[in-house]
Amino acid sequence: MILYIYILEKYDKRINMYSFTYSTSRDKIITYGVDFMFKKLNILDEKDKRLRQISKDATFPLSEKEQKLIEDAVTHLTYSQIEEYEKKYDLRPGMGLAFPQLGINKRIIVIVDEYDEGKFDNYIVINPVIVSNSKEIIAADAGEGCLSVNREVEGHVPRYARVTVEGFDTEGNKIKIRAREELSIAFQHEIDHLNGILFYDRIDKNKPFFSENEIRLI
Repeated sequence: MILYIYILEKYDKRINMYSFTYSTSRDKIITYGVDFMFKKLNILDEKDKRLRQISKDATFPLSEKEQKLIEDAVTHLTYSQIEEYEKKYDLRPGMGLAFPQLGINKRIIVIVDEYDEGKFDNYIVINPVIVSNSKEIIAADAGEGCLSVNREVEGHVPRYARVTVEGFDTEGNKIKIRAREELSIAFQHEIDHLNGILFYDRIDKNKPFFSENEIRLI
């Protein structure tokens, strides 16, 4: 008996990755090559006390483990924002992760921003610091979410409309990023994680919601 194996190659430019489909016939698919490469990250839940610790500065050169975790975080966040992969791997959509959420007490953040449909910008910042901010305050109208908070939390989180963030890239080169609107919120959210702060800590219990006359909602 001769067994024929058909291999189909597909390139997905959204995630900059090839996937390979293996089949013993033209009709029956066994598995997908991309499955061998992706593994969901183990993200700490809000109840884990490690999320309340202040993270330490990362040092250079980054370890192989840290570099691999950064790559995995980029992949996880990208997949989570593509409906096909979100459903396939049962992911919660998210655009940012901080190392404390992955059980590593280091000041490293990863943000994957979908600036256009299916197009992403990756921001990896080591030891990030907000060096300037706007006077204008905004908030996400629908509220904020977090991959470490597996429940809905109602309320507006006041954030700066624009921030300038300084830090280092993965090679230790100094970088500066100017972020506005949703991206600004993401940077503030992730940097809060480095200081043991969760987004709902910033919701005023006595006044959880604002009107458009009080704050600009986006």
